[in-house]
Amino acid sequence: MHTILPFLLAMVAIIVLLNMWAAKLKIAYPILLVVGGLLISFIPGLPMVKIDPNLIFFIFLPPLLFEAAWSISFKEMKKWWRIIGSFAFLVVFFTALSVALVTNYLIPGFTIALGFLLGGIVSPPDAVSTGAITKFVKIPKSTSAILEGESLLNDASSLIIFRFALVAVGTGQFIWQDAALSFLWMVIGGAGIGLLLGWIFVQAHRYLPTDAPSDIALMLIEPYLMYWIAEELHSSGVLAVVSGGLFMSARRLLFLSSTSRIRAFSVWESFIFILNGMVFLIIGLELPEITDGLKSKGIPLNTAIGYGLLVTGVLIAARIISSYAALIATLIFRPSVAPAASSRRMRFTMPLLLGWTGMRGVVSLAAALAIPLAFDHGTAFPQRDLILFITFEVILLTLLVQGLTLPYFIKRAGAFGERINKENEEMVRQKVKQDLKVHSY
Repeated sequence: MHTILPFLLAMVAIIVLLNMWAAKLKIAYPILLVVGGLLISFIPGLPMVKIDPNLIFFIFLPPLLFEAAWSISFKEMKKWWRIIGSFAFLVVFFTALSVALVTNYLIPGFTIALGFLLGGIVSPPDAVSTGAITKFVKIPKSTSAILEGESLLNDASSLIIFRFALVAVGTGQFIWQDAALSFLWMVIGGAGIGLLLGWIFVQAHRYLPTDAPSDIALMLIEPYLMYWIAEELHSSGVLAVVSGGLFMSARRLLFLSSTSRIRAFSVWESFIFILNGMVFLIIGLELPEITDGLKSKGIPLNTAIGYGLLVTGVLIAARIISSYAALIATLIFRPSVAPAASSRRMRFTMPLLLGWTGMRGVVSLAAALAIPLAFDHGTAFPQRDLILFITFEVILLTLLVQGLTLPYFIKRAGAFGERINKENEEMVRQKVKQDLKVHSY
């Protein structure tokens, strides 16, 4: 304990310093965190930080998802629900299926179930990484809402795939009828439990004599309660947190005072920032053990790196293909809601940019770390070290390659300039209308 505690405090200090450095360099802080975790892993004599895989989801996911649900504009999410839903469910399944088929065919010892497990882990883009990167370049409010809403819901859909694949790997079989019923209960039950608990928590905040500190304290435990109760009922804790968080977020003005909202924002921003940094650094610290595991199983490091490059290429290609498929389907079936553009070339450039936003991050890391070391009967989990290594490489490559080039591509293409100007004009128009109403009274 006397060794681990100073080390954990040092990790927090490193996270803060890397964030300040990233701000000075004007790059997204997740990029420096993932590189920093990799470099720290090479320092000899560091203490081992071990977290039970069964606790990974429970420690990290509830607050990360809850905060994301509070950050998104619910009004914009309702407006763009079709494209958000297609990217959050159809694209995630298409991506996971593509990864499963390619890895099953090209990686020795990788079954379809293991491929779907890896696909479920690496398929969801990360909201934190995308938001941190797009902070340095202007994008339309609608595009930002689509990316945020997609990243919120695709976490839930990808982790459902992860859970089913985990069962299939453990049992060696997949019964479609049982899986369909279980899937329905996970989706409907998880959303229902989250909404019910969200309503209960709203009433508690409204009628209990709470102040700002007690409101914040309750909000810190509420996502954990949503997740735990849903999981105890064999439903989706992820969907419970997402649905409950959206419900509470839409009613925040009814049960939280202005003081509670302002203070809670600062507390949650710092809390989520530290959690993100911890996950990146923890996986970096485990890399030496992961590479040792690969060597013990006879997998050369350069071969594992090649597998990571392969999976990263599949992910990027699947997302770009899905973006163009969504545009073509919209132009055919709903041309009235197709994205506005000044030219045909610009219209077909936008899906490429949207497809290039698929940076992976903390949810993928948490899912990979949650893979059990062994089954209940004691047999080691197959290909665990390789899956962890590929996941880290995917995150590293997407953050470095896509993350560093995305702002340049957006500025170079100029695809969003016209839409940003229109949105600004609309905001000014709405403000003028409000001012006229006020003066008329």
